[in-house]
Amino acid sequence: MILEPQVNGSQNQTVVIVGAGQAAGQAVASLRNECFEGKIVLIGSEPFLPYQRPPLSKAYLAGTLPLERLLVRPSAFYEQGRIETMLGVTVARLNLEAGSRSVETSDGKRIAFDYLVLATGGRVRQLSCDGASHPRLGYLRNIADVQKLQGFLQEGAELILIGGGYVGLEIAAVARKRGLKVTVLEAAPNLLARVASPEVGRFYRDLHQGHGVQVHCDSMVSLISGSVERPTVRLQNGSIMTADFLIAGIGLIPNTELAAGAGIACDNGIVVDDHCRTSVDGVFAIGDCTQHPNGIYGIRVRLESVPNALEQGKTVAASICGKSRPYCQVPWFWSDQYDIKLQTAGLNIGYDTVALRGKPADRSFAAFYFRKGRLLAVDAINRPAEFLLAKTWIAKDQKICLERLADDGISPAKLPVEASN
Repeated sequence: MILEPQVNGSQNQTVVIVGAGQAAGQAVASLRNECFEGKIVLIGSEPFLPYQRPPLSKAYLAGTLPLERLLVRPSAFYEQGRIETMLGVTVARLNLEAGSRSVETSDGKRIAFDYLVLATGGRVRQLSCDGASHPRLGYLRNIADVQKLQGFLQEGAELILIGGGYVGLEIAAVARKRGLKVTVLEAAPNLLARVASPEVGRFYRDLHQGHGVQVHCDSMVSLISGSVERPTVRLQNGSIMTADFLIAGIGLIPNTELAAGAGIACDNGIVVDDHCRTSVDGVFAIGDCTQHPNGIYGIRVRLESVPNALEQGKTVAASICGKSRPYCQVPWFWSDQYDIKLQTAGLNIGYDTVALRGKPADRSFAAFYFRKGRLLAVDAINRPAEFLLAKTWIAKDQKICLERLADDGISPAKLPVEASN
């Protein structure tokens, strides 16, 4: 059941948003767009207004994007929108008992709320091997991480990247452009093994090797040692490598501790419905920290993507204002590496067939993922038309003729599709 509309009486209500990422920034804007007139308090642990995270491993790391352009909206937006911001502050506790619903902050303040939005995001998964506390081992998740790493991005420096996912490969591309010597270590047999087909993984291996990156798959790190200024990496196969600094990118852990401590249901994320409501009335969650239903696939998922964060920010604002705007989107992602743009639509979970359209050797192709003949997802490499069409096909559950799909001589717009039974 959707909450009763609160627009007319919202002047005396307070929404507290815990977290200051892109999901939170969108929720703030959407609440005002939905004519919520009450108090909005945005609490963020970093000393920055909501900012974009994708450029952290791309343009911002490369130094081509200034900090002010990283912000989702300028400071004037929050002033004009009467948004109270509390930055550099963490929330220590949630009080969810009726009559005393409030958050307690690290600086001793207690803030009462009518509605609470948890946009707590996630934190990097850290290495667990011996020596993982080495001072020259870094991670990349926030502005402070990038500012620390930028000092090492000097021409001729040697960098070892642990993890062959999108973030690690984006960092590798930036580092090579800056003239660093780069090695990528991936524990799985292929790059992008958790998210893409072997064909796509091999394409990115060849791409990076073609730019001078040393790529080693089946390479699990067992020990980090060496001097303070020259770390040494030992692999399980006995190989030893040294570098000037190390960066690990091995995944994200959702920040659910605050919610779980208050008795809110969590399971690989804060559990929400398609209106972003948690198991506690008046408490919502959005963004990377949520485990939510996807009606297109009929499963529950946790997504680490900007589109998901933005759409859930819009959904939660509508819910608080008593409007039914359920979140049901085709997930999509992107990655920029060198002159290659990857655009992914859908989820390839459980695929049994991969159909390639175009040739990887031409640096322009699309990998379509099917399960029992149903289109699940596409990885479109320098193929924007296939990406856009696939989003529509997936949303409408349309059937595709695999033989014609593989014929690159047929215009994507003319590929025959028919409604699924």
